[in-house]
Amino acid sequence: MSENPPAGNLRDLVIITGMSGAGKSEAMATFEDAGYFCVDNLPPELISSLTALFTHAGSKVEMAAIVCDARGGDFLNEITGVVDELKTRGTKFQIVFLDADDQVIVNRFKETRRRHPLSAQGAVEEGILAEREILAPIRELADEVIDTSELSPARLRRVIAEDFLTPETRGKLSLTFMTFGFKHGPPRNVDLSFDVRFLPNPHYVPELRDHTGLEDDVRAYVENSAGIDEFYARLVPLLDYLLPAYSDEGKQHLTIGIGCTGGKHRSVVIAEHLAGIYRGTDSFTVDVTHRDIDKRPRP
Repeated sequence: MSENPPAGNLRDLVIITGMSGAGKSEAMATFEDAGYFCVDNLPPELISSLTALFTHAGSKVEMAAIVCDARGGDFLNEITGVVDELKTRGTKFQIVFLDADDQVIVNRFKETRRRHPLSAQGAVEEGILAEREILAPIRELADEVIDTSELSPARLRRVIAEDFLTPETRGKLSLTFMTFGFKHGPPRNVDLSFDVRFLPNPHYVPELRDHTGLEDDVRAYVENSAGIDEFYARLVPLLDYLLPAYSDEGKQHLTIGIGCTGGKHRSVVIAEHLAGIYRGTDSFTVDVTHRDIDKRPRP
């Protein structure tokens, strides 16, 4: 039986792939900022050769991230063989697949005014369909699939960092409280979701309608609503029980959705209140995002 080649100094190899417009550039930038040797748009057939150099005894590369996507054309058909070869060689690696909802991808291409790499005629939808078919095999092989539909670039960087880059934060759960309006549709990437539409709605108070839960008058109205103290008295102990359990299971980040009708008043007040509670502990890092706060109020 032949021996595996010397391992050199390589200790972490990440293959980044996924849909165009799903955030692969942001992901690679995150790894690059962390000191990874990064290669963009590498055809799959060259991954084995490059990693062989990385694992050579004389290599000084300790961490590497490779972006491999639909721009590689037919080379993606060879990805299964590449993965098998890396496993046979004993190379430790992870595959991260970035995805997003089709309409989100369309909107992102419209915003940047860029042509989809698989759509020669400029029809983004056709390019997305072709790309999903090409990438289906590698998506099945991925160690982690990240849906970026509702992630800002900053939030995506944070998710990548928490999952792959910061050993010192492992075991420390990162919380995101995401507010949303049910009228705009529920969020896709929440782990827990709470509906606070049972509370009185400031929308029906004329002097509060055009303001948000970040403002004092709206906050006072919601915090003085009948039933909110009992709500907190039940919800906070539930979270106190659940959050350490998620952390013990190795979860690195948890998104908690707080929804009201429009995502502008009640959910915002409650999310900010809960964030304030958990920012005061050493067990979590806490972020708040208000998805629908700037959307037009319902008529």
